Amino acid sequence: MGDIRKRLESHTYPDLGAMMEGYAEAAVELAFAGFRQRLDYSSESIDALDEILVQVGESPEMDLDFEVRLWGSYLGEVLRRRYAGVWELTPYPGGVAAVPAVEVRGARMFPLMKVYRRLTAGEEEDLPSFFAKVTERLGRPAQVN
Repeated sequence: MGDIRKRLESHTYPDLGAMMEGYAEAAVELAFAGFRQRLDYSSESIDALDEILVQVGESPEMDLDFEVRLWGSYLGEVLRRRYAGVWELTPYPGGVAAVPAVEVRGARMFPLMKVYRRLTAGEEEDLPSFFAKVTERLGRPAQVN
């Protein structure tokens, strides 16, 4: 993982969207190399992502900040691609700092914060339940031409 982290942190990204895509691509790479899980940006991959986060959360060497950026970017990219959303920096409700969010038709989702809660609060913050709620609220995925 050290090589992936060095590569990501040394790269200059033209904008937030490019950075999130870069981190998401690295998550796909690490999911296969380190966890033998295939992440393909599909809704079905959310279960695999959740399994990875369980393992990551059990590691005593976990770097929470990096893991949140890496896996949260992937979760956000699944949502952004599925619903034709855009990445933006926006204040987290109740917080003072701006964080990456995915905006879809006026709704804002905070995938990095969701991953943070999954890693720190555990199973009550599972991703499949979260994804089901998002799907219920936002409905059918955007049509890709």
